[in-house]
Amino acid sequence: MLYTTLHNRILRLVLAVLGELIAAAALNLFIVPLSLYTGGLLGFCQLVRTLLQDFLGMSFGAYDIAGVLYFLLNIPLLMIGYRNLGRGLAVRTIICTVSYSVFYSIIPIPTQPIVDDYLTACLLGGILTGIGSGIVLTCGGSGGGLDVLGLIMSKRDSAFTVGKFALGFNALLYTAILILFDPEVAIYSVIYNFANSMILDRMHQQNVTVQALIFTREDESVLADFIIKQLGRSVTYWDGVGAYTKDDVRVLCVCLSKYEIEELLHMVHSVDPHAFLTVQEGVRVFGNFPRKLG
Repeated sequence: MLYTTLHNRILRLVLAVLGELIAAAALNLFIVPLSLYTGGLLGFCQLVRTLLQDFLGMSFGAYDIAGVLYFLLNIPLLMIGYRNLGRGLAVRTIICTVSYSVFYSIIPIPTQPIVDDYLTACLLGGILTGIGSGIVLTCGGSGGGLDVLGLIMSKRDSAFTVGKFALGFNALLYTAILILFDPEVAIYSVIYNFANSMILDRMHQQNVTVQALIFTREDESVLADFIIKQLGRSVTYWDGVGAYTKDDVRVLCVCLSKYEIEELLHMVHSVDPHAFLTVQEGVRVFGNFPRKLG
């Protein structure tokens, strides 16, 4: 089921839009009613919205104008993403960004907070928005904003993650919030964003590097060709001998992202149902290791 979903373009896009709905709903239902701020470009737009309301006396009713500002500011970022991330990701990002902006703008903000306790609301909202955003990235999309710049940087530097980039930008954003508003607003906003970033990095499978060792008695060239041509990864193999059976085996070693591992498992099983395979997550890779973005 997961393999079929993640490798079907239509299903991935539908799931990505669903992820945007989850993120937008969690934000409007748990964070915005407490006058807290999310991070990234949308957090900046929320700050601008508050300044417009407080200093210019503008009223936007039960809906949040920050969603419209977010969409407008995304236009130049999407142009940068189109040049650096390719047409496919750019199109998915446009669809996801429009969806997120619409969901965020039309989901009514409760007049009374659903959860009164600030800490509970921050953790619950952060977990749900992290899950939603993580689904989007895992499906090869992006919610726009700083995700676009984060994806570009993570593509160029394997040690760089979208979550780390968001934390750096948000340090500046929340410093401004700390100066402009009550310290509690900044503190609880930071707690929310930390929970969001932690879940996001766990959900974003392209950030997790794995090493797979495949032990097979079949022709290793079939698996090697698939890894090279379909996954775009290099592979090393050598001869081995089973200590118990004394049979000759071929051992293949490949490093890839967690996002790609199910496709590899599917192919290995189709070529050799009796193959023995081990997977180690979280390995550190240095040198030429291209990061895939879906």
